[in-house]
Amino acid sequence: MSITIDIKDLDKFRKGRKLFDVRSPIEFEKAHIPGAINFPLFSNDERAIVGTAYKQEGKEKAYVIGLEFAGAKMSHFLREARNLAKSNKVIVHCWRGGKRSQSMSWLLQNFGFEALTLIGGYKSYRKFVLNSFKEQQYKFVVLGGKTGCAKTEILHHIQQNGEQLLDLEGIARHKGSAFGALGEASDQPSTEHFENCLHHELNKLDPTKRVWVENESKHIGKVYIPKDFWTQIKSAPLINIERTFKHRVKHLVSGYSVFSNKELTNSFSKIKKRLGGLAFQNAVNAIAMEDYEEATEIALKYYDKTYLHGLATNCSPDIHNIIFEEKNNKTIATKLINYADENGI
Repeated sequence: MSITIDIKDLDKFRKGRKLFDVRSPIEFEKAHIPGAINFPLFSNDERAIVGTAYKQEGKEKAYVIGLEFAGAKMSHFLREARNLAKSNKVIVHCWRGGKRSQSMSWLLQNFGFEALTLIGGYKSYRKFVLNSFKEQQYKFVVLGGKTGCAKTEILHHIQQNGEQLLDLEGIARHKGSAFGALGEASDQPSTEHFENCLHHELNKLDPTKRVWVENESKHIGKVYIPKDFWTQIKSAPLINIERTFKHRVKHLVSGYSVFSNKELTNSFSKIKKRLGGLAFQNAVNAIAMEDYEEATEIALKYYDKTYLHGLATNCSPDIHNIIFEEKNNKTIATKLINYADENGI
């Protein structure tokens, strides 16, 4: 008999249990529940064959083919399950809580596992995630500033002082500009998986306390921020910090000059049309001469115009502009926390 749980109870039941996603590897790679283990009933090719049979020959024929594929791997499933779940406690899900998860749960239960099946599968999880962006409200404080203000570094100092932080660029694995992919360990997730990870990180936060977040555009690299979540961010107080052009250039040079000239040139090529042909060529020449300050100044002239336009059209009802002369980001973080306290932000 299948023991089922509702999506609302998933977090409660996950404690002490492994979450097995029995969808095919290609489905899992596109997006999955954070922390889940891919435990596929069918390979990508097997899933395609079963799906084709279902469409062309009907449900019964597809079921028989599926049994032939899965039946030959039963001992493998059991060995792998025991290696992965030492407690013998698992939660199993497929796309919609159908035959794949039910079959795997049945097999594991018959060999001593406490196997729970997620009602509605991954499909119910996705609905739950998207609804959460609309239903759960947070006390966001948005930190803005022109490129090179060291916002990310300041935010991490704020977090070290006991404040809550939502690192959107960390979740997206991208720094948000044409140069944003440099230094990232892996490719960006799909927008769908970004949403899953965003929901996962939000669940760790206390919605009754303020949450700091960096000011972002609607997309970070190739992933898009969910509309309902974006609405929350844009209605939150915005603290816009200003630092000198010289300081910003120095900060960016220290962070990006470690990359190869080829990588830097490729990044500039992404904004070639917006820079203009002459500015682009001047930037390329500066990189070739290892004059990274000159190249950075060219980039900043473009990004500053873009940021000021975005700031002018920002829909936040509460914008605070603060100029910082000091160079110490840790000190700035402390001052921002104090400013937020004093102004009831």
